[in-house]
Amino acid sequence: MTILLEVSYFLAMISFIVGLKFLSSPQFAKRGNIIAGLGMTLAIVATVIHAFYGGPVTINLILIIVAILLGTVLGKRMSDKAEMTKMPQLVSYFNAMGGGCALLLGIIEGQQLAHAPEVDRTAAVILMTAMMIGATSFSGSIVAYLKLSGKLKDIRTRFVSVSSRVLLLAMVAIPFLVSFDVLHLTLIQEIAVLGVLASIYGLVFVFPIGGADMPVVISLLNSLTGVATALAGIMFHNLLMISGGIFVGSAGVLLTLLMCKAMNRSLWNVLAGNFKGASIGSQSSEVEMEIKRTSIGELATNLAFSSKVAIIPGYGLAVAQAQHLCTQLEQVLESKGIEVDYIIHPVAGRMPGHMNVLLAEADVHYDKLKEMEEVNDQMSTYDISIVIGANDVVNPAAENDASSPIYGMPIIKAYDSRQVVVIKRGMSKGYAGVENHLFGEDNCTLLFADAKDALSGIIGELKTLSF
Repeated sequence: MTILLEVSYFLAMISFIVGLKFLSSPQFAKRGNIIAGLGMTLAIVATVIHAFYGGPVTINLILIIVAILLGTVLGKRMSDKAEMTKMPQLVSYFNAMGGGCALLLGIIEGQQLAHAPEVDRTAAVILMTAMMIGATSFSGSIVAYLKLSGKLKDIRTRFVSVSSRVLLLAMVAIPFLVSFDVLHLTLIQEIAVLGVLASIYGLVFVFPIGGADMPVVISLLNSLTGVATALAGIMFHNLLMISGGIFVGSAGVLLTLLMCKAMNRSLWNVLAGNFKGASIGSQSSEVEMEIKRTSIGELATNLAFSSKVAIIPGYGLAVAQAQHLCTQLEQVLESKGIEVDYIIHPVAGRMPGHMNVLLAEADVHYDKLKEMEEVNDQMSTYDISIVIGANDVVNPAAENDASSPIYGMPIIKAYDSRQVVVIKRGMSKGYAGVENHLFGEDNCTLLFADAKDALSGIIGELKTLSF
């Protein structure tokens, strides 16, 4: 049975690798999820069977099976009910559960380690590091969930900014002090102190973060949970936990670095909670702009006489549930010989890849999805760029307003198009809370309407036009 268990774990690790490979492409992401999920299911079933044959059935084994079944049912119901606009909240919630598991494992194993005849200091350091990371991920993910749900406002004070740095340095120092027995505390006391500090750090780390910075936070917290899982695997001598944690942790770190680059952030500023959007007292300069309006009929006519059109989606598109109408608009335009591309910013929406998933759900072909870096130098070739529900990711303030919280963030250069039309319901600011300088550009007009209503009207007008 031990050999079968190891083989099952090996096959599960292979499935994780293959699944991650497929996840790198929107076209095969669903297949990758299924493959990795099947591998995890195989590992769980093999572990339970091995436990049955390894000795008498205990109450702990029964509780584990019940917990697995209960978690499966609840997880399935939650994921089925979650709308695409609520997906970042769901990811944050699930990630909090992973961090909470690492925290609980650290507490339980710490008690057992403390009652051993002789405390293994190396094991204690690994245990405390895993618990520290898990506690940070748990509390940070809960705050991220509440902020994304609109139940918690940003808390931006100098005290929060300074305390995040102090707590981070203290948490890094404590495991080293434990290894040399400098603190002269019992292991239980050391674990309690570190657990409290890490939980508080998770709170103050995410408290000030808002606006367009949230995708970076979600990615980083996911990577932390992976690292905590890998460290727990070392404690339990479980190769599957080690490999799975490494996969999640390393992929999350790489994604975090990509998000930092996309948001023009340094990794240290991320770890210290020093986001540009959280700076104390910073104000973006207000610009007086002449807003030019357009109508559904005018936009439809201009589209009919275009040869190349760009659609730039944002979170507002998801809120309006208008992604399927985007597909219909694309089909109508292409039937008239007009080329259509979707241009995606890395952090459009509320999490990495949010827009890619949203459009894939609406059966947009993957070849139509263009990354910002691919087409930014070619934006002048588009006759019309239609911005639907996006704001910060097309805001020229990121390039020309040094006082703006998003200054330095790479953006989609929609303003280079011959004409830009922004579909939005009102003049509200974007998620970063700054004025969009794009609205005042000479080639930009605004269509004030719900995205779903606007697209339905445009499609109807285009169908009546013949040329």
